[in-house]
Amino acid sequence: MTIETNDVRGAEWGWSRGAKNLTKALTKTGLLAALGGMLLTATPANAWWNDEWQLRKKITIDTSAAGANITDPIGTTPLLVRLHTGNFRFNATKEDGGDLRFIAGDDKTPLKYHIEKFDALLGEALVWVSVPNLQPGAKTELWLYYGNKKAMATADSKGTYDADTQLVYHFAERGTVPLDSTVWGNNAQSVGQPADGAIIGTGLRLDGRTPLTLPSSSALALAGGTTGWTWSAWIKPAAAQPNTALYSRRDGGNAVVIGLDNGAPFVEVANAGAVQRSTTAAPVAPNSWHHVAAVAGNGRVTLYLDGNAYAVLDAALPALNTLAFVGGDALAPSATPTVAPAASPAPLADGSTPQAGTDPAAAPAAEAAPAAPVAVAMAGFAGDIDELEISKVARSAGVIRLAAIGQGLDNSKLVAFSVDEETGSWLSGYFAVILKSVTLDGWVVIGILMVMAVISWMVMVDRASYLRRQARANARFMACYNSVDFDLTLMSHGSQEDVATLGGRLNNKDAALMRSSSLYRIYHIAADEIRRRSGQGGMPVLSSSSIAAIRAALDGGVVRESQRLNRLMVMLTIAISGGPFLGLLGTVVGVMITFAAIAASGDVNVNAIAPGIAAALVATVAGLGVAIPALFGYNYLISQIKNLTADVQVFVDDVVTRIAELYTTDRPAPLRRGQAAE
Repeated sequence: MTIETNDVRGAEWGWSRGAKNLTKALTKTGLLAALGGMLLTATPANAWWNDEWQLRKKITIDTSAAGANITDPIGTTPLLVRLHTGNFRFNATKEDGGDLRFIAGDDKTPLKYHIEKFDALLGEALVWVSVPNLQPGAKTELWLYYGNKKAMATADSKGTYDADTQLVYHFAERGTVPLDSTVWGNNAQSVGQPADGAIIGTGLRLDGRTPLTLPSSSALALAGGTTGWTWSAWIKPAAAQPNTALYSRRDGGNAVVIGLDNGAPFVEVANAGAVQRSTTAAPVAPNSWHHVAAVAGNGRVTLYLDGNAYAVLDAALPALNTLAFVGGDALAPSATPTVAPAASPAPLADGSTPQAGTDPAAAPAAEAAPAAPVAVAMAGFAGDIDELEISKVARSAGVIRLAAIGQGLDNSKLVAFSVDEETGSWLSGYFAVILKSVTLDGWVVIGILMVMAVISWMVMVDRASYLRRQARANARFMACYNSVDFDLTLMSHGSQEDVATLGGRLNNKDAALMRSSSLYRIYHIAADEIRRRSGQGGMPVLSSSSIAAIRAALDGGVVRESQRLNRLMVMLTIAISGGPFLGLLGTVVGVMITFAAIAASGDVNVNAIAPGIAAALVATVAGLGVAIPALFGYNYLISQIKNLTADVQVFVDDVVTRIAELYTTDRPAPLRRGQAAE
């Protein structure tokens, strides 16, 4: 029959309550951590535009002082989005980029866009996106969605530009005339030579002899007067030439010419033969790309170079409705006008015609008349040109600066890309990009840390279950040992079964439990020591040296029990101490590799650095993930081990004291527990 005392129930109830409290605390902590993780990963996907697209990334356009520093109004304008392997996963999209979608910052409104170039093999794409209501001095966000192989292409070049844009040439064609990307369809009338490796994909190469002819359509007509007009292009002059024409359009005595004079940009306007040219400033260097723009309106023409005002000409544009030329002058050298013959003198009063030189007053009058200005033909532009755009309105200085910065090779201050976010995966958002950026050395370190984590968790589970069983077994043993009718003398004259069952107080069910009791094993050591000294079964008489020997044997048992309790605990100390250092090692190596790769590629921007640094830090996170649970588990287990060790030591003192009372030479008559001394 199993004996259950209040002590046993109290001990088991106390341990059970502590275990339940710990379990509840760990469960709450785990639930909170899981909930936090779910919120972190699920928040970006709450406003997912369309679940059929698996990937998206945020594009931030920064016109503030910390970014492109644009203070003039901008409005709706096309923005060039450059995609490369550093900011885009070409292997996750369609080969032609047909699944690209650009969504406004509200994550609801699709934006018009068209693709100038998409090369998944080389990892390069050029996409023009119409960004609505772009504000100066602020940040504007939009989303790029991709990763839907079933999506149909929705690119719309005509919708990317507003109705005021008359002509846009990307010069992406080969063997055909440059095509107009606007709704007006003002395609060129001559075929140009493509220039590979231009600032935006493919450009146009001009040799200075054969210009590109633009049509004289009604959509390109200039009304003249105060009507607005904007011309812009990227140029790369081959040399500093005097009086070269980038753009020329003439109609009799009216003309508009944009060109370079020894590398210095200028704009020239002719009204009824009266020619005005802007002043020139610092020239541009040959063989380098520069953005040139001319904006006319309200009787003034402003010339911009690389987004900054370069020169101002107070002149109104004339009315023009003729062919225009890019890279050459509309006034060919062979068509240079000659001086017209002098007009015949007026007839005299009698009807006769005076002979030349006979009228003394006629000569002074002829000399006083000013000479009419004569247009001079300019040389053709030799070099490359790209992204030609003409508008029938005066674009703001903010639009010009945005084009100069956003279309250049270094637009990192204006356009920034976030990491990819994924839908339909617990590794969505930032975690997916970080894990995909981890290098081989990082995975090696993380693998080692994962092995350490598994071992530490196994040790904690093993030790916790062992300590729990030992606490229960010790409580059951002490309940029998401290019973009022237990006689310690059975260790000397009782049978082996009596000793093992504490005089029949332990049943068969308790036998399996006692294998986990450290106190039961100490009790057996004491019983064995006494039985060895009992001789023929009588009551032994123990000397003080025998008591000391028994005490030494029991102390040896205490040491062995302590070893059992602390078994494998060293694995937790290794995890606590070594985990963070291994993680730090992986982080340092990952950072070194990232900077070495950046130095080798020469691509220094935050989009190239951030994924590598973030991936390198994963090793440190893994190290802390190993050490922190091991630290908590170690402290909890050590406290339980200390309690059990203290119980063993107290039990040894109690056993030695009782043995000394029963078996020494000066012992009194043996008393049973609960019997009062007379």
